[in-house]
Amino acid sequence: MNNQIIGEIKNRLDAAQNIVIASHVRPDGDAIGALLGLGLALRDAGKAVQMILADGVPSSFKYLEGSELIKKTPTEAHDTFITVDCADFKRTGKLFESFGEPDINIDHHKTNENFGKLNLIEAEEVATSAILTTHLPEWGLKITKPIAAALLTGIITDTLGFRTSNITPQALRQAATLMETGVDMPEIYMHALVRKTYPAARYWGAGLSSLQSKHGIVWGTLNLSDRKAAGYGGNDDADLINMISAIDGNKVGMVFVEQSDNHVKISWRALETGVDVSQVAKHFKGGGHAAAAGADIEGGLIEVQQEVLKKTREMLNLK
Repeated sequence: MNNQIIGEIKNRLDAAQNIVIASHVRPDGDAIGALLGLGLALRDAGKAVQMILADGVPSSFKYLEGSELIKKTPTEAHDTFITVDCADFKRTGKLFESFGEPDINIDHHKTNENFGKLNLIEAEEVATSAILTTHLPEWGLKITKPIAAALLTGIITDTLGFRTSNITPQALRQAATLMETGVDMPEIYMHALVRKTYPAARYWGAGLSSLQSKHGIVWGTLNLSDRKAAGYGGNDDADLINMISAIDGNKVGMVFVEQSDNHVKISWRALETGVDVSQVAKHFKGGGHAAAAGADIEGGLIEVQQEVLKKTREMLNLK
């Protein structure tokens, strides 16, 4: 079935002239890598492309060549609408509500709702950027050095530097293929996973000081006052979840991030092979895959945290 879809996507891309590509709110490295990789490849092929992220590009990824082309809102008409790295359509943000069904939906989350006219969902891949690494050449699109840097960023971030339990030989081969364009793997690794701004480091400090561990779960909490005190400009966890994922002795790592609109953003990470956190995220109308998942839940921080911790313990049978 995927071979047929791959061919249909090629035909749709060949016919397209004015393309809008979107990824999810609060974008991570794979959202940016997939968006930028596909967008630059289509621009190189002579297409008019608008790359859109409702929340813009986080400062840690602005070093990527072409990132300045990513805008917060589309400004021109389009004949083709593509989403990348979105498990469900609402993750693109409210500004796309009037766009209707995407022409193409490319994703690697097992919880994807197949909301596009053409759905290329490869849940066995470690990142949406990995899917594009394989299929861009099949669609007649070249992977240049800037495109490779974007795609490698997506693969590195979604695997936490090739540390997640779903890493495969195929993913390492994909990374090697991208490196052969001349991209600097250590530089991308440092930018994507290691370097932090001073406000982000202070924000981490607040999260780490809040750490709790019980019933096989280790979790941190970031509230609005923490963000203000640190001077952190984002509404995410500044990748604190990656640090929590390195803590020994637990089965699940979590971060709760209070939002200004009476919502709480939750990230889950499976810390043991065989633990599937995507089912918990899906229960809360979120998404993801076995090793990593997230959700955005309406309500106050304390109430949401209590309910989510309780349901996580129940659904994963943690004691």
